[in-house]
Amino acid sequence: MNYNTQLTPELREIALSIGKKAKEVGLDYFDTIFELIDYKQLNEIAAYGGFPTRYPHWRFGMDYERLSKSYTYGLSVIYEMVINNDPCYAYLLRANSMVSQKTVIAHVYGHCDFFKNNYWFSKTNRKMLDQMANHGSMIRRFIEDVGHDEVEDFLDVCLSLENLIDIYAPFNQPTKNSQGIKEEEEEVYRPDPINKLQSKRYMDSYINPKDFIEAQTKKQEDQQKKKKNFPEEPQRDVLKFLMENAPLNSWQRRILGIIRDESYYFAPQGQTKILNEGWATYWHSQMMTELHPLNDSEIVDYCDQHSGVVASAPGQLNPYKLGLELLRHTKRRWDKGQFGLDYVNCDDPKKRAAWDTKAGLGNQKLFEIRRIHNDITFLDAYLDEDFCHEHKLFIYDYDRRNNRYVISDRDFGKVKAQMLNQLTNF
Repeated sequence: MNYNTQLTPELREIALSIGKKAKEVGLDYFDTIFELIDYKQLNEIAAYGGFPTRYPHWRFGMDYERLSKSYTYGLSVIYEMVINNDPCYAYLLRANSMVSQKTVIAHVYGHCDFFKNNYWFSKTNRKMLDQMANHGSMIRRFIEDVGHDEVEDFLDVCLSLENLIDIYAPFNQPTKNSQGIKEEEEEVYRPDPINKLQSKRYMDSYINPKDFIEAQTKKQEDQQKKKKNFPEEPQRDVLKFLMENAPLNSWQRRILGIIRDESYYFAPQGQTKILNEGWATYWHSQMMTELHPLNDSEIVDYCDQHSGVVASAPGQLNPYKLGLELLRHTKRRWDKGQFGLDYVNCDDPKKRAAWDTKAGLGNQKLFEIRRIHNDITFLDAYLDEDFCHEHKLFIYDYDRRNNRYVISDRDFGKVKAQMLNQLTNF
């Protein structure tokens, strides 16, 4: 069911029709609430990361000014914004043409399906819109109690560390042995034996009196404490470590916890940028051309807009373009049966190009990719040499002597390795 109370009757009908078609082809999304707003409102919401109820901070005002000037000078336009929540919230720009609105609505359904079904979003808070409002109320209360400048200064410090989390922590469950004891609980500290003076057994109480043994024990304990690191093991989740060990006031600890919670919420979006945008773009292009086709008079406008979405600036990889083309490439391969040992071991380029077993497994493979992969695993598993050559991917360097960029390598292994390295930390 879709809630479209903010839309015009025409847009409401279009949203319901596209949503019904999306369900028919297998997309499974949360209930979606569409809101029609002007560019100032959309820039404001975007500046707050999609959550207009967030806490006040100068960074959001700075982002709003940047977005507003980019729109005013025609440098960029935000066509839509969709929030990972249950129900999902999607904001549509009132000034968009009808073709743009149709495309954006189809794109939104693709994102909502991805949010609901992708493994890397499975641990996110699905009521984050309410949680963000609670965070905002709490910080505003701290501002009233402690003072604006002190709270803002501490927020500046926290936000400078917001990416220092363990993005895999939500998926790591402590393992247990056959007795049901956690592995980290099994290890028992066994002190080294005390250094006693050599003596006969009957003389031991005289040679090693009680006071001497106690002094040796204390000395050994002091040495052990000096050897012990703090923390004992490297900590990926630096924010959690600071919450547990830093000398913070109660309000500071709460604010640090808020920043940490929001960082974990936004982390999957950084992990799946290419795949998420590629998935939504794939389905909006399917909707607009095959499943829910446009009117004849709208096709040229759609093509013009779509070409802008998948265009790449010089020296940059467009996540929409890369994700879309790699999904299409993978679908073609699995439809033609271009997988398995026989295909991988085939060295004849002509035979590989003509390989077609009529497997027809393309859609099944796409939904499997949507369910389990993030950007790194997606590119690692499906970006192959054929795709690299087809799309002319290469490594480039800056030539200082001639003041220009030059191609330095086209080797597939090096190109793929560099792409994966660039994605390792978003």
